[in-house]
Amino acid sequence: MRYVVVPLESTGGSVADAGPWLVLLEDGDREAAAAARRRTELAHVAALALGESLDVTEVARTLANLLVPGFADLATVDLVEAVLVGDEPALLDVSSQVRLRRVAAAQSPGVSAEHLLQVGEAVPPLPESAVMRPLMEGRAVVVSDIGVLSSGLGANPGTLSLLIPDGAHSSVAVPLYARGLVLGCLTLWRGPPSEPFTDADGSALEDIASHAALGVDNARRYAREHRSAVTLQRSLLPGAAKHLPGAETAGVYRPRAGGPGAGGDWFDVIPLPSLRVGMVVGDVVGHGLQATAAMARLRTAVRVLADLDLDPDELLTHLDDLVLGFSDATDSHGPDPAVLGATCLYAVYDPASGTCSVSSAGHPPPAVLPPSGDAPAFPDLVPGPPLGVGGMSFATTHFETPSGSLLALFTDGLVTSRTSGVEEGMNRLTEALGRVGDTPLDEASRELLARLTPRDPADDVALLLARTRMLPARDVSAWELEPDLANVARARELVTSQLAAWGLDEAAFVTELIVSELVTNAIRYVGGPVGLRLIRGPEGLVCEVSDTGTTQPRVRRARETDEGGRGLFLVSQLADRWGSRFTPGGKTIWSEQVVEAPV
Repeated sequence: MRYVVVPLESTGGSVADAGPWLVLLEDGDREAAAAARRRTELAHVAALALGESLDVTEVARTLANLLVPGFADLATVDLVEAVLVGDEPALLDVSSQVRLRRVAAAQSPGVSAEHLLQVGEAVPPLPESAVMRPLMEGRAVVVSDIGVLSSGLGANPGTLSLLIPDGAHSSVAVPLYARGLVLGCLTLWRGPPSEPFTDADGSALEDIASHAALGVDNARRYAREHRSAVTLQRSLLPGAAKHLPGAETAGVYRPRAGGPGAGGDWFDVIPLPSLRVGMVVGDVVGHGLQATAAMARLRTAVRVLADLDLDPDELLTHLDDLVLGFSDATDSHGPDPAVLGATCLYAVYDPASGTCSVSSAGHPPPAVLPPSGDAPAFPDLVPGPPLGVGGMSFATTHFETPSGSLLALFTDGLVTSRTSGVEEGMNRLTEALGRVGDTPLDEASRELLARLTPRDPADDVALLLARTRMLPARDVSAWELEPDLANVARARELVTSQLAAWGLDEAAFVTELIVSELVTNAIRYVGGPVGLRLIRGPEGLVCEVSDTGTTQPRVRRARETDEGGRGLFLVSQLADRWGSRFTPGGKTIWSEQVVEAPV
C-alpha cells in the first residue's frame, strides 16, 4: 500500500526539525483498503454463519447467499455426491474422477444463469487440465479472462454452456477442502460493472471456503451418524405389520427433526405361549448412536425376560435391576447415561380369556378403543418409576379386552409438542383413534402419526397399534380336577373326547401322554386342585396344566434303576415346545403341538 506523507508546517530547518506530519492514502489505495476491509468482514461473518447448521445442503445455501450480491454476481456450490449421503469422498487426484452435484446457487442481475446447470443436477465430468489441477490440490483458481477459461477447460461447447454464465468477465473457483479431502467446489462469477476478481479475493475466499468445508464435513459426519442410528433403530424394530392368532399389530417410528440424531424410542411385539401376545414400547433418554445402542440392550433384555413368561410387573422389576447393573458398570468413559431414566410399558394380551395385563415404568398408559363404539379411554394404571431408579415396585393392571378392541401403545413424542402438553395431546389421540374404524393398521398407524405430530417433531415418536382377536369359546375347553390320582384317567378321557369333537383324533395319543404325565406330577408332588385347559389355535394345540405349587419344574435324567423322574423328559420329547409360568395362584405348565386342522 502506498502512502503520501506531507508536513503540516515547515520550520525552515532540516526534515528532522519539521513539525507534525500528515499521512494521506492515494485514491487507489483507499479503494484497496476498503476492499480488504470488506473481505475481512465477510470472512468473519462466514465463520459465524457456516457452523450453525448440521445439514449439508443448508450449509451450501448459506455459503452461496452469503457471497451474493455483496461479493459476487453469481455463486454456485457443487458437492461430491458421496458427501450428500454422509459418506466420505474417495481420495482422488484428477478432476475427471470426481462426481459433483449442484446443491446451491445464488444470483444477482449482473450475469445470466438461464442456461446454466440447475440445482439438483449432476455436474458433467471435466477432463484433466492445468486449470483444474490446483482445485484438486486444495488451492483457488482465479480467472480474469473467460475466454482463457473456456479454452483451458477442454470441454465441448454444450458442457461449457452449462458451466459458464452469459455476461461474466471473471471467475474464481475455490475447493471445499477439509482433512485432506475435496468435498466440493465453490465457484463465483462477476460481470459488469463489477471489478474482476483478484488474487487477494482468491486468498480471502480460501479462508471462507475452509470454514464452509468444515461445516460441510461436520454436517456430513452428522448425516452418517444419523443414518447409522436410524438404520440400526429400524432394523431392531419389528416389521410394519404382524398377524398373530391373538392380535393383528402394526407399528411406526419417526426420528426427531434435526438435532443430534435418532433417539431411543422403540416398540416390539413378542409371541408368547398359549397364543398370548406380548407388546412393549419404551423410550430411552438421549439421542444418537449411544441412545440407539442403549435401546437395543433394553429390547434384547425384554425379549429374554418375556421368554421366561413373567408377569408384566415382574418383568419390569427384573428389567429395572438390569438397568441398574448397566449404570453401575463403568469403563474408561464412565457409566452409560442413556439407560438411566428410560421408560417402558409392557402388556400381555390373552386371547383365550380376553384380558390384557399391563405394567408401566414411568410410561404413559395405552389408549383402548372398545369394539362397542364407545369412546377410547386410558386404563387407570398404577405407574411405577422410570427404569434405573431402583428400590420401587411395579404393579400390574388387568382389564377386559373384547375381541376387536384397538390398543395404541406410544411414546410421549406422540402426545407432546413445543406448543401443547400431555393432556391436550392425549385428548387428540383419543379423538383420532375413534376415527380409525376398519382401516388396515399399517395405514392407520401412518395416518395417526401424520395427524398427531408436526412435520418436524421435536422428539422421536414410536406408535404401536394392536387389534385383538379373542379365540372363539368352542376352541377353548377347561376343567378343574381334584387332587386324586384316580382323576388322571378322567383327564385322559376328557382330552380324548374333546380332540374327537375338534376332529383332531390323530393328536389324541400324544396329548394323552402329555396330560397324563403333567396331571400326575401335579397331584403327586403338589396337591390341591389341578386345572386342565386345551386351546385349539390356527396352527396347533396348546395343553395347560395348572397347580398351586411355586417350584420351577426341571427336566432331569432318570437313572435306569429309578422308578420315576421321566415325566417332564417325556413331555419335552413329545411336545414341539413346552415351558412354565408362574401365576397368582401357583404355576402353569404348558405344551404346544403342531397339528393339522381337519379337512
